Parts: sequence; structure tokens; C-alpha cells
Amino acid sequence: MTHPRPLSRRQYLQLSAAALASASGLPSAHAQSAAAPSELARIIIGPPPGTLVDLFARRVGEAITPAYARTVLVENKVGAASQIAVSAVKAAPADGNTILLTPMPMMGIFPHSYPKLPYDPVADFIPVSMGGVFDLAFAVGPMVPANVTNMAEFFKWCQQNPGAANFGSPAAGSTPHFAGSMAARAAGTELTHVPFRGTTPAILDMVGGQIAAVCAPLGDFIPFVAGGKCRLLATTGEKRSRFTPSVPTFLEQGYRDVVLDDWFGFFLPAKTPATKVDALGAALKTALNSPPLMKAMEERGLELRWTTSADLAARLKADIDKWRPIVKSFNFTAST
Repeated sequence: MTHPRPLSRRQYLQLSAAALASASGLPSAHAQSAAAPSELARIIIGPPPGTLVDLFARRVGEAITPAYARTVLVENKVGAASQIAVSAVKAAPADGNTILLTPMPMMGIFPHSYPKLPYDPVADFIPVSMGGVFDLAFAVGPMVPANVTNMAEFFKWCQQNPGAANFGSPAAGSTPHFAGSMAARAAGTELTHVPFRGTTPAILDMVGGQIAAVCAPLGDFIPFVAGGKCRLLATTGEKRSRFTPSVPTFLEQGYRDVVLDDWFGFFLPAKTPATKVDALGAALKTALNSPPLMKAMEERGLELRWTTSADLAARLKADIDKWRPIVKSFNFTAST
């Protein structure tokens, strides 16, 4: 497998160039006038309906209407681990009317795990703003006995029941995939990864007794935990999540490498005019600081976070660099 080299100075400048114009949150110097609201804009996402990112996209779409566009639609382009969605935005006109909302892995991890990725997260997109950050969680369903209450007990059960030692995730090569695999490696336990097309199908198979466990965004588990259909054994933050304070972190349980968070980010196609980048950034700043939206998303375990374009560019670069050695350590190559 060939792994991408670290970002060159030229690539990083390319990633940051459009971002710097919006770093202060003020209109860029070369923008002649503020962009007028569009008639129609689309937010493209890869995960299916019912997921956390889907709910978030729809609430944000409502919140940036009519400031950014008179009508904002959300389109789920499901398949190929969200590559269909990302590629659709890459190919869209650079007029600011096609917005990509994506979890980090499609931009920060996939360049290392998909040898024929159909897009370049640096060259093909302009970062606009982060949308939110969230912890991951590891949950078990009815296949796992009720007396299994932590990760050590789960891995002991897996060793005693190797045929059932598995976990699902939203996609191969996703942050949850690697989080679960990193924990299993630290425990010295063989744990079969079962990739799904999104979080919801994985959780439904878990609560239906088809697989033992799932690693996924914390917020996607909350409705199922409330209904008593699954149990959370660990979360991936440095500290316990304020949304599930009774659930210990991986770090507390001795898994020092499994300290991760994930994020959603908004991107526009490369060459989108700076006026549209600025306008979307401003609309998102208002939306993401709206108390009603913040409350609604906190109920699903998502902490909203607006950033400048430059801040998102820097975070993306950091994640691209961070995940390169992790992917390499698993000798992982994904296929669509």
C-alpha cells in the first residue's frame, strides 16, 4: 500500500489560501460587495436520513434561511462511504449554492486509506467553518450479557466467545472503525470489524442481536440508550461527556491511545467566490450560536462550534497529519 506523504508547504498554503481571507470573520479584502442571498442552495451529506449529521444538516438549513438562501434543501447522497456526496460537491458549480457538510474522516482519514480517492480534500474544496464536535462511544446490545459493564469485561467476553467477537461502525476507514480497532489492539483481543453504510443500520443490527457492539458518534446512541436497547461502555473524550456523565472514558479504563473526538465541517467547491465563502461563514456563525439550535443538538450529544475558515483549514491539516501513522499502523487499505 502506498501512503500519502505529509502535506507540502504548497499544499498547505493551497488549503489555507481561501481560508485566510475569512480568518477574522470580516469580508475579504478583494470582495467588492456582499453576496446577495441565492434562490436555492443545497447541503449535500453522505450519511443516510436519521443520523446525527442528517438531523444537524436539516436544522442548519432552516437556520441559514433566508440569510444565505431563500430555500435550503438537504440531499442525502448515500454510498461509497460518503465519497458519492463529496464527489458531487467537487463537481458542482463553484457558485456557493452547493455546500458539503461532512464528518472529518472523509477529508482527514480517507486520503490515507483509499488509494483511488476521487477527490482531493485540499485542492478541491474551500473550508468554511466547523459545525460541531462530538465524542464517539462504544455500545453493546442484547447479544452481550448484562453483567458486562466495561471494556475489560467486554474483551474478556470476546475471548470466551470468539465467534461473536465483533463490532460495527458507520464505514470502513472511519474514526469509529479505528477507535474500536485501537481499543481491541491495546487489549490484545481479536475483534472483527463489520462496516455498515451509516450509523443507523449498524445500531439497528446491534439492538436486533445481529452483531455484538457498535462504535459510533455518541449522539446516535442516545435515543437507543434512553429506550434501554443498548448500553454504553466507553466514550472517547479526554473527560467524560457532559451528555453521558455516568459513562467512563476509554482513557479512564486504561486505553490511553483511544482519546479522540470527531467533527462536522462545511466546505464549498474550489474557486467559489470569496463573497460567497464569507456570506456562508457569516450565516453559519449566526446559526451555530443560536440558543434553540444549540439546545436541540446538545440533546443529541453534539457541541456546536463555529470557526473561521482558517481555523478549519488548520484543524484539517492537523487531522491529515495525525491519522497518517495510525492508518499505516493497521496496514489498512479500503475499497469502495
